[in-house]
Amino acid sequence: MSHPHPELGTPPPLAPGTMRIVPLGGLGEIGRNMTVLELDGRLLIIDCGVLFPEDNQPGVDLILPDFEYISDRLGDVEAIVLTHGHEDHIGAVPYLLRLRSDIPLVGSQLTLAFVEAKLQEHRITPITLAVKEGQTERFGAFECEFVAVNHSIPDALAVFVRTSAGTVLHTGDFKMDQLPLDGRITDLRSFARFGEEGVDLFMVDSTNAEVPGFTMHEREIGPVLDSIFASAERRIVVASFASHVHRVQQVLDAAYAHGRKVAFVGRSMVRNMGIAADLGYLRVPDGILVDAKAVDDLPPDEVVLMCTGSQGEPMAALSRIANLDHKVTVGPGDTVILASSMIPGNENAIYRVINGLTRLGAKVVHQGNARVHVSGHASAGELLYCYNILKPRNVMPVHGEIRHLVANGALAVRTGVPAARVVLAEDGVVIDLANGQAHIVGAVPCGYVYVDGSSVGALTEVELKDRRILGEEGFISIFAVVDSATGRVLAGPHIQARGFAEDDAVFEEILPQIKDALEESARGGASDAHQLQQVMRRVMGRWASGRLKRRPMIIPVVVEA
Repeated sequence: MSHPHPELGTPPPLAPGTMRIVPLGGLGEIGRNMTVLELDGRLLIIDCGVLFPEDNQPGVDLILPDFEYISDRLGDVEAIVLTHGHEDHIGAVPYLLRLRSDIPLVGSQLTLAFVEAKLQEHRITPITLAVKEGQTERFGAFECEFVAVNHSIPDALAVFVRTSAGTVLHTGDFKMDQLPLDGRITDLRSFARFGEEGVDLFMVDSTNAEVPGFTMHEREIGPVLDSIFASAERRIVVASFASHVHRVQQVLDAAYAHGRKVAFVGRSMVRNMGIAADLGYLRVPDGILVDAKAVDDLPPDEVVLMCTGSQGEPMAALSRIANLDHKVTVGPGDTVILASSMIPGNENAIYRVINGLTRLGAKVVHQGNARVHVSGHASAGELLYCYNILKPRNVMPVHGEIRHLVANGALAVRTGVPAARVVLAEDGVVIDLANGQAHIVGAVPCGYVYVDGSSVGALTEVELKDRRILGEEGFISIFAVVDSATGRVLAGPHIQARGFAEDDAVFEEILPQIKDALEESARGGASDAHQLQQVMRRVMGRWASGRLKRRPMIIPVVVEA
């Protein structure tokens, strides 16, 4: 297997008749999915999603793919093909279209509807092309055939790309549920046809590659929800992804069967379910929906609240409910259902919400204690079927952390794919496809781009480190007035500290040391404020480390008089 490493150099110029594949996100992480295909000087982008921040990225709203690789070549982009409507595949589209607004967006009806709603908030009117399974469209050097795949959102598509340099099948996110709620199964007949035609590179979802067997059917969730609804004494709160139309459908059906009204809570949930209902993807029983503002007027045992926040996102509705920071409240007798899996990296945030809700007296039902969620991704057994049906010449696992990619590559090898033809790549690693063989040829810069309030890309790791220090170690400011002629300290030093458990009096013992160090430095020739500030920083830092066992952020200020 080919393993990327930091020593990879800049890739060579693209040779004629060769297709280049550059993943800018989604490899080595769950999220930020974006892949660039290049041929004959033209580019095709598959997906453009976001990654959600973790606890060690305080203040960050979203993490985008790094567009630097294509920033000076946006005129070469033929189209952005979107496999489905989840945020980790469409969430970064507005930020890319800010750079060039007329790049055509290609996707299914529901996917484009979700994207257009997001773009409306950014005041961007896109050029779109709605496609269906079985449809083939040409975008410059790339002929794309779209294929139905089953996922945890309706209207998901895989894309088979035919070019003069070879063929690529990108699954997007998929599974092989044989009893889907909407009756739309993954089109294995087309997969077999592609196998007969020849698949030069199979880019395949790796999320569940470590999970043996087959992913459970969505239909098995319905009876579980029904039993929970039947035993619930008071209000029911269900948290799910704002795009999980199938799960919302099951909640609506259970609520209808048990005589309950449903209110959507959270802006994205209200928006997405409104779109899904308008387009016919969500069947809403008559009279079942009520406004969230009206739920307090209904008996608690007649209410279901459908909200966001199943991943413990701090600003989502469920986290705010758990923190008593929302107009919706829960208490003894209420039931909260987390109808989603735990995305790797979110475990601590999710358990924090579960503990908060439990402390309030609610009964919390989640994947750990009941079958209230089914994954949207193919498990190992399903992936083996795909490899045997397709017989791909080369395999490139995508969409997953490193362990998922490696596990998926091992499955390919077990079905007969030569180990040398399994390309294990990470974000930024460049793969060239020529003469039926894919190989790593280099790497391009591919860092995290942070959305921080209104700024995009301005926040760096340096500022994030400062935020972590402020949050974990505290803050100390030191102020002193120094005679510019004699170096004598005229006022101060004064200390202001935040984030320390110790009483302010503890800092009194360091003040004489700072004053002596300043005057000694001035006598030794330190003549400007910057040098004296560094003296204060060093003395304060050594003392805080030794005395308080802390490494706080220290801001020294010297005023010369």
